[in-house]
Amino acid sequence: MLENLAMGFGVALSLTNLAYCLLGVTLGTLIGVLPGVGPLVTIAMLLPITFGLDPTAALIMLAGIYYGAQYGGSTTAILVNLPGETASVVTCIDGYQMARKGRAGPALAISAIGSFFAGCVGTLLIATFGPLLGEWALEFGAAEYFSLMLMGLVSAAVLAHGDMVKSLAMVVLGLLVGLVGADVNSGIDRFTFDVLELTDGIGFTVMAVGIFAVAEIVTNLEHRESREVFSREVGRLMPSREELVASIKPIIRGTGVGAFFGMLPGTGPSISAFSAYMLEKKIARDPDRFGRGAIEGVAAPEASNNAAAQTAFIPTLTLGIPGSATMALVLGALIIQGIQPGPQVMSSNPELFWGLIASMWIGNAMLVALNLPMVGLWVRLLTVPYRWLFPSIVMFCALGNYSLNNSPVDVYLCAGMGVLGYVLAKLECPPAPLILGYVLGPLMEENLRRALIISRGDPAVFVERPISLAFLVATALILAVMILPAMRRAKGEAGD
Repeated sequence: MLENLAMGFGVALSLTNLAYCLLGVTLGTLIGVLPGVGPLVTIAMLLPITFGLDPTAALIMLAGIYYGAQYGGSTTAILVNLPGETASVVTCIDGYQMARKGRAGPALAISAIGSFFAGCVGTLLIATFGPLLGEWALEFGAAEYFSLMLMGLVSAAVLAHGDMVKSLAMVVLGLLVGLVGADVNSGIDRFTFDVLELTDGIGFTVMAVGIFAVAEIVTNLEHRESREVFSREVGRLMPSREELVASIKPIIRGTGVGAFFGMLPGTGPSISAFSAYMLEKKIARDPDRFGRGAIEGVAAPEASNNAAAQTAFIPTLTLGIPGSATMALVLGALIIQGIQPGPQVMSSNPELFWGLIASMWIGNAMLVALNLPMVGLWVRLLTVPYRWLFPSIVMFCALGNYSLNNSPVDVYLCAGMGVLGYVLAKLECPPAPLILGYVLGPLMEENLRRALIISRGDPAVFVERPISLAFLVATALILAVMILPAMRRAKGEAGD
């Protein structure tokens, strides 16, 4: 591992990759600070640009945006009581109360320290367990991959926010959209409606930009802006000795919670931050302090959401199973570059895998330097009205989609996907399972066909192989655990 890490640092410390790492974490901090943008929108917008970049540089930049947004979101949560990123919702509870008591500086410092520690530990976990998981996954055949992807999709739908039935429906819709285009084996067009441009399917960037960026813009424009920016001096950043001592254990516990949830499909930083906060409140000697400016209420969720952001790369890179919508976009960027996600990434592209891991350590160090000394700049940026930002975002979305194939049809499709995304938001249907279904759909179909061809059409191949059977049983158990309590509640309500 040390030899591989040495190679990774050699890749990450090149001037080009350092520049893209700095660009990624700076953009991540910026969009984390600005409410209503978020890493999903930014990564979706930048996907067309990554097509012309070196794969390693592109992945380093996108990863920097993702974990950088977790840092930036805490600044807005503490100073404005408005989460710049969804994972920072919990930080608002105690962070803003600390700011009102004149302790904004220590709150920001503890947030940065906890994030840095969790980011480093999360990166170490990727370096340790990623190769082990990849070696195990090399034993998978087509049947195992199909069953694993099925389990990943069901888990993402079940654990997503909102109604489980709607989430499963979004997975099915994503699978159907992924089938658009010419069939790989027979060459027959499917769902193209005689539109020549749809023969190659609906492009990933078209889908991602429309569903996330365009729909998010329209949704944000519906809400009136009411921001009260914390105007008093942030003051001394260095926390007191008591605050440092009180934060150590919550940071360690938050890191453990975030690392666990980060590796699970469909959870992500938001659920891990909430879980870490509830854990601290439950074990605290005086739970009433929480909600009134407890330093533990800032340290634990901030460490947790950063650990989750880092460890989310483990199943994405080693198994090719994205745990969240953002990871699905990162997976799409790899596919755009012609790299097949999965355990072969480490053997066929070791510079990319280990270069990304090394860049995460460098990026976390950059983020500490960016966040604390530049607090004043980030606070001033919060005064920029969203209505001034969205025209440039729409322009970048349109230009990015058009530049891929120089086709206006892609721009029209993106607009159509934006309308679909807005309708789904109004119906409270989560878009994340849709994009996961879209990304994994073609891969599932390919492995399903391959497994059936090898077994000469015998579907028993999925239950005869032990690993495949284990994944199918786990999928059934996940569904049973979520569906049975709902059925009992419905039966009880009917009886009343």
